[in-house]
This record gives sequence, structure tokens and C-alpha cells, in this order.
Amino acid sequence: MEGMTFTVPQARKLLTELPGPKSVELQARRERSVSRGAGTLANIYMDHGSGAILVDVDGNQLIDLGCGIGVTTIGHAHPEVAAAASAQASKLTHTLFTVTPYENYVKVAEKLAEITPGDFEKHSILVNTGAEAVENAVKIARKFTGRRAIVALDHAFHGRTNLTMAMTYRPWPERAGMGPFPGEIYSVPISYPFRDGLSGEEAAEKTIDYITTHIGASEVAAFFVEPIQGDGGIIIPAPGYFKRLSEFCTENGIVFVADEIQAGIARTGVWYSIEHHGVVPDLITTAKGIAGGFPLAAVTGRAEIMDSVQPGGIGGTFGGNPVSTAAALAVFDIIEKENLLEAAQNVERMLRSRIGDWADKYDFVGEVRGKGAMFGVELVKPGTKIPNPEALASVLKYVTTHGVIALDAGSWDSVLRIMPSVVISEELIDDAATVIEEAFALL
Repeated sequence: MEGMTFTVPQARKLLTELPGPKSVELQARRERSVSRGAGTLANIYMDHGSGAILVDVDGNQLIDLGCGIGVTTIGHAHPEVAAAASAQASKLTHTLFTVTPYENYVKVAEKLAEITPGDFEKHSILVNTGAEAVENAVKIARKFTGRRAIVALDHAFHGRTNLTMAMTYRPWPERAGMGPFPGEIYSVPISYPFRDGLSGEEAAEKTIDYITTHIGASEVAAFFVEPIQGDGGIIIPAPGYFKRLSEFCTENGIVFVADEIQAGIARTGVWYSIEHHGVVPDLITTAKGIAGGFPLAAVTGRAEIMDSVQPGGIGGTFGGNPVSTAAALAVFDIIEKENLLEAAQNVERMLRSRIGDWADKYDFVGEVRGKGAMFGVELVKPGTKIPNPEALASVLKYVTTHGVIALDAGSWDSVLRIMPSVVISEELIDDAATVIEEAFALL
């Protein structure tokens, strides 16, 4: 990105086959000591990174189109984030905010109140992970409403804890053999324009009818939505869908929760992706990109909802850790100072220009869709809308061994997920797209 300084040249460079010899050696060690349940997309071990480039232990430079699933939005190892975390670590690493508090936690909550949608009074709680944020949002909504039922959308991904797995749509691999799961969790139809052909209003009425006839609106404590579904396949509901659902929630006393763990914090060209839909949620969950790679998450929302929980009812030992919050404050400053909302919009323009015609060029590409630095390429059986997971597996195998890290997505494992840093250059986008096209040529 013009005007930025990187510690690693922003170019793909392969010195060995991938994975290289040192990665192969590390993989053998890993198999002797790490649970196979912690599976990986590519057994290529990283040493360092900068901007949109990762450097592995063999010195190969790879284009990162995954950002650790949306975490390093501002780029790898941003020096200002590293400096802020280092300075804080030398002063104070832990006291536990609910025992003896500290200013960083308060400053992060103040900033979240500023950048989240809505001009009402907002309060926050800080936790460690996205799943923990979702669990706390469930607890808060249930406490506020006195109701138990939780509604999530088809194709949703909300986490890997027992409760959030129950809110996650697909059974494999996250949920298989992990039950039983908590009750009063319901999955309802979503707007999926590529597959349902419905307007936002039509899809919303279908969703509402399901809630009304299968659950009962008066039983629902909270409705959780991802404004742009990440793991679900970069599904962006049709215009008007969330507006109608938000109205329905207001009419029926349901807490409307935007799960922005993957799409929030500048990734889509706005602070939070729900802004694209013109809707103000009651609660927002934040994680991933908030602290530049340090573990931090939050629930932010209407003060009267957040404050309905008794003191001690929510919290955790490491939530809002001083070092993570220092990193987050640096991230907020970098996004504003370096105009990274605009940078994400520019990444969207570059991606649309470079890959937007793939559905016209390739009969196995059903649709290319996305916002900001968050795109999905849905692969199908040629001439149909039947998911094509075999094609995706082939593409991912090729690109990872040729120096491009991309992600899988979708309930049928048939969506190529492209989520680069917002500081990625046009040259890197073009190079990565060329590698993907080489993979396409082999299908």
C-alpha cells in the first residue's frame, strides 16, 4: 500500500517446494505432540510476516489471503501494535479487571461505544474470544428478556464452545460427535440470493414465518445474525432483509444481535458490516481484527440491556487483558490514521476488477461476491448450482503449494474465501489471482 513501510518485501517468493524441509520436520514433531483435532489447512510453518506477506521457516514468502481468518486486517506485525503491546507488557500484564481495574479496559469500551452503530448510550464487556463474546451475549439477552430461546440463521458460524456449536449450522467438522448440545437453540432460513432468488423482504417473511410457526416470537430472547456470513460462504443477504428482521425483533421484544466477529473492525470498508444494511442492532459482538492478533473480544450494546446483568454475572480471568487492550487501542488509532476504511473499499474495487468476471469466464464458478476485503467465490458443478467441494479442494491444494494462502468456506465446503489484509497491494492481488486461475485451469 502506497506510503506504508513493510519489514518484508511485498512479493511472493518461493525458495523451496511447499512445504519446505523445515516445515516437513516441524510437521513430524507436531504429529508426535499436538492433537490431530487441531487440524490445519496447510502444513507450512510460519516464522514472521509483514503487511500481506507471510514468511515461512524455510524463507518462502507467501501471499496471505486469509489473515488468520480475518484477524490481521491491518497487516501482519504492525510495528505500532507491537510497540504498544511491548510497552504495556513491561508495565502491567494482569490484575483482573473485576478485582483491580485499569484504564485500558475503559478506553476500549469508550471507543467501542463511539464506533458501533447507534446514537444511544452503550456499554461493553471485554472477553477473550469470539465464542466467549457470543456466549455472554446469549446470557445478557436471556437475563434482560427473561426468555430462553435463541435464534440463529442457517449457514451460521458462532463458535466452537458447547453453546456456540449449538448455534453453528453445519455438523462437520465442528459439531460431529460433540453433543449433547444445549436446548432452546433454533436455526432459521436465511436470505441467500444466489440460491433462493428471493428479495430481501420475501426472504425476511419466510424467516419470520418460520419463527412464528416453529418457535413463537414471544419465546425468543435473542436473534443472532452475521451481517456477512464468513464461514457460511460470504453470504450477503439481499437488501431489506435485515431491516425487516430488525423491525420484527423490535415489535416482539427480541434482542437483535449482530455477530461481527469476522466482518467487523474495518474489514468491509466500514467499522461494522451491519452498516451496509442500514440497521442498528441492540448488541454487537466483536473479536478477531480488534487487537491485531492479540486475544480480545467484546460485547457492546444498549446500556439498559448490558446493565441488566448483576455484578459478577459476566466476566472472566483474562477478559480485557492489559496487553491485548493496549494492542486494540493501537489498532483503532492505525485504522483512523492510515484511512483503512477507505483502504478496504479500495481492496473491494481491486478485487471486483480482477476477479469479478470469473462467473462469466468459468462454468464452475457460480458467483463472486463480497464487500471490502471479504470475498467468496462459489464453486459449482459446471452449468448448475450444485456445490463443488472437489473443485475447491483441488484449488486450495494447488494455491497453497504455490505460495498463496486462501480459505475454504460454505456449508458444502465449496466457497473459496478471500480475506486479505486491507493493506494488500494491487500487484499482490493480481499475482494471487493468477495463481488461482492456474488452479482453475487444472479442473
